[in-house]
Amino acid sequence: MKLQRWLPLAVFGLIAALLAAGVWLSRDPDRDALPSPLIGKQAPAFRLPALHEAGRLVTDAELRGAPYLLNVWGSWCPGCREEHGVLTRFAETRRVRVVGYNWKDERADALRWLEQFGNPYWVVLVDYEGHNAIEWGIYGAPETFLVDAEGIVRWKHVGPMTDDTVRERLLPALEAIGG
Repeated sequence: MKLQRWLPLAVFGLIAALLAAGVWLSRDPDRDALPSPLIGKQAPAFRLPALHEAGRLVTDAELRGAPYLLNVWGSWCPGCREEHGVLTRFAETRRVRVVGYNWKDERADALRWLEQFGNPYWVVLVDYEGHNAIEWGIYGAPETFLVDAEGIVRWKHVGPMTDDTVRERLLPALEAIGG
């Protein structure tokens, strides 16, 4: 009989402990980050058209030899517009090549978007159907990858880049690879 009186209190205590553990574990600032199985591995091979040069195909091998930042974007993407100023300011530092990866977009829309907002990219690759994006593990736009000179993926950011992201995450990752 006494056990039945204490059972609701014990259940309440257990639920409170679980909630407290959840709050404690959620204090990680990167808790929303999607892990990438590519970190520390060779970037996927690709052969994609260049947006501004009809007939030119760019390969992953052409980009090796110096680090690059691969930024996935689309004219249809609100977050891409949100991060565009940050990306432009970063590209102006010329610390690393910024490569655009225009994903599932119409060519005319992509060109119009870059004309309106400016083009911070060294080159813009186009993946109209999104087939190569599968190899990169791209979930949506914007996403950004840092690839070292040997073609190894060293860092990934999901969502719009901010000045804080550049300062606190990207620049240390660049320094770690000597960029």
